[in-house]
Amino acid sequence: MKKWSFVVAALYGLLLVILFFPTIFLAFFKNVNSEEKWNGWPLYTWQFWLIITVLVLAQFALLRVPVAVASRKPVKQRSLWTTVIAAAFMMGLLVSGASLSVYEAIAKDVDLPWKDKHWPGTIAIAVLMWVAWAIYFHRATKSSAPDIQMGKLKRFLWTGSILDLLIAIPTHIVARHRDYCCAGFLTFIGLTCGIAVMLFAFGPAVYFLFVERWKRLHPKD
Repeated sequence: MKKWSFVVAALYGLLLVILFFPTIFLAFFKNVNSEEKWNGWPLYTWQFWLIITVLVLAQFALLRVPVAVASRKPVKQRSLWTTVIAAAFMMGLLVSGASLSVYEAIAKDVDLPWKDKHWPGTIAIAVLMWVAWAIYFHRATKSSAPDIQMGKLKRFLWTGSILDLLIAIPTHIVARHRDYCCAGFLTFIGLTCGIAVMLFAFGPAVYFLFVERWKRLHPKD
């Protein structure tokens, strides 16, 4: 059963890579060829692949409970904590993405994230949100059956990703009508966070589809 969790996590990473440039084009189609616009943006550099790797590992961690459920094994506390931490990490991304989108909509001029003096504070807030969501998810799911726990986490992630996109899309439109050099970049981060988490929430469902197909093809196993 574990091999299917690797397949689902790998497909998730592949989708993120495939959707990256179409998302950039839709968000910045007027400036996609501007050399000044993309000066310093790490397109397919180690930063990009680091982010993809972290998201893929989070997807694999989220699948630890579904793997145990599909294998009809007892869910260990360590597996539950790994899943909760992965889900909380993605919720932290959503809150950070939505916050950055609102900040850019309110601010008159912003710089690239890694050049902004407030960036360390933003990272600190994201870490605090991660910890807060991990504590909340643990308390909300510790008294439920594993399948109910996964249902709760998926609903939180799905709802959160929709809310993030509902914030990021209109704020991105507002930011793109401004004339400073990095207009729309923070809202673009909000868009990518919403899309990434929405796809992330589908992971367990896709995993169970793989497992169900495998059982039909190998009924004796």
